[in-house]
Amino acid sequence: MAEDDGFEQRLRQARARQGMDPPPGRKGALPASGWGIGFRAGVEVVSALIVGVAAGWFLDRWLGTWPWLFLLFFVFGSVAGVMNVYRLFSPRGAARKQD
Repeated sequence: MAEDDGFEQRLRQARARQGMDPPPGRKGALPASGWGIGFRAGVEVVSALIVGVAAGWFLDRWLGTWPWLFLLFFVFGSVAGVMNVYRLFSPRGAARKQD
């Protein structure tokens, strides 16, 4: 049994060195401070909006359908941003527990 304990300890150390396990004391992937969480949520929303608006604008210019695709992709980007923030704050594994 002493070999098993040594193996488990070496395995934990190797996983920590490779970044496969979060550091002890930190749960999940959320930043430790409130500013970090707020900044990440803001970046998630803004980046999704930028991608949606850019895709809609380029498609409208290419297809000559101004402003319909721009508005549609603005809505898609907004929904994607809100869903990203929802996933950021939802507990991990909640979907698996409902099965």
